[in-house]
Amino acid sequence: MADLQDEFDTTAEAGELDRLPADAPGAEAAEPEPGARLGEVPDKARALLAAHPVADGYSGLPWALRGLPYCDLESGDSCLETDVPRLRAGGVGAQFWSLHVPEEIAGDRAVSATLEQLDLVRHVVTRYGDALRLARDASEAADARNHGRVATVVGPASARAIGDSLGALRSLHALGLSVLTLADTSWAGGAGLSAFGEEVVREMNRLGVLADLSGAPEETARRVLSVSRAPVLFTRSGARALREHPANLSDDLLAAVGAAKGLCLVPLSAEQTGTSVRDVVSHLEHVRRVAGPECVGIAGTYDTTAAHPAELDDASCYPRLVAELLGQGWSDAEIGALTWGNVQRALRGADFTARAARERREASTATITRLDG
Repeated sequence: MADLQDEFDTTAEAGELDRLPADAPGAEAAEPEPGARLGEVPDKARALLAAHPVADGYSGLPWALRGLPYCDLESGDSCLETDVPRLRAGGVGAQFWSLHVPEEIAGDRAVSATLEQLDLVRHVVTRYGDALRLARDASEAADARNHGRVATVVGPASARAIGDSLGALRSLHALGLSVLTLADTSWAGGAGLSAFGEEVVREMNRLGVLADLSGAPEETARRVLSVSRAPVLFTRSGARALREHPANLSDDLLAAVGAAKGLCLVPLSAEQTGTSVRDVVSHLEHVRRVAGPECVGIAGTYDTTAAHPAELDDASCYPRLVAELLGQGWSDAEIGALTWGNVQRALRGADFTARAARERREASTATITRLDG
């Protein structure tokens, strides 16, 4: 971790600071900016993103950064799918940074891996403070956007990260965690949501931590939808009616998400939503029709192992997706809700629920031994 942080703080190469800005007289012709390869994108698409930037519901950047000996997010000179130039070219206003923990990492190692990534996220956001800003709720995300920064929302993290401890959940929230994936534990897994799992959801509501259910068994997902008083997220789920995939949702579950005013974030993943921009739009339209227009959003899934649809290769490519939506007859208001408004609604809902819950109950002292025996 220390070595990687040192690399983020490495001083400029000799002569780097002497280079002229690209628009200065006498400067050499610059390389095409990210997104330029997309061809003719209507000005209206870019204008819409200026007014309603993308709130990207899932980025794998923290785990990707762990494996790099060096990275400069400002120059765009990296093997990553996300950096500052790409975020700006893509009209991104907020990103959820996943604290991914592989399935083979369990117990204390899962907790430490999550903490290391959270520490790295805070370091990176501080290092690139002119472009990024941590945000816990809707007002902080809007404030970051209004100051020209990309709001960085921490999460989702695996439920294994709390180690069956509500105290650990509170500690992670104090460090900035905003989303927790309720899957792959004894209390939220194949057997459904246990009594302790229900108490975890109630404590998340009290804290303002959003529940993510992508990858959770349907029985668990339905119980969380019932128990949670805050909006529930599916951070990377398409429509199973269009493409069979374990993380995609059935129409019955999509309807339940809509009834609970949750949010399904459709991933830009070739495996889950198809190999073309039009395939992605089909999923967005299906989720909008079944769950409702306020219950659909976008998850880039950039810097994960996912392959992406053609012309949606990295975080600079959102104008291409918006152009396709315009071509398919989406209105400005519908696109604005998809890209920004619906995520803001979920964040506001979590904050409102937390304020109300804290007036009714103290921090829970429940333990998994006491509730699940």
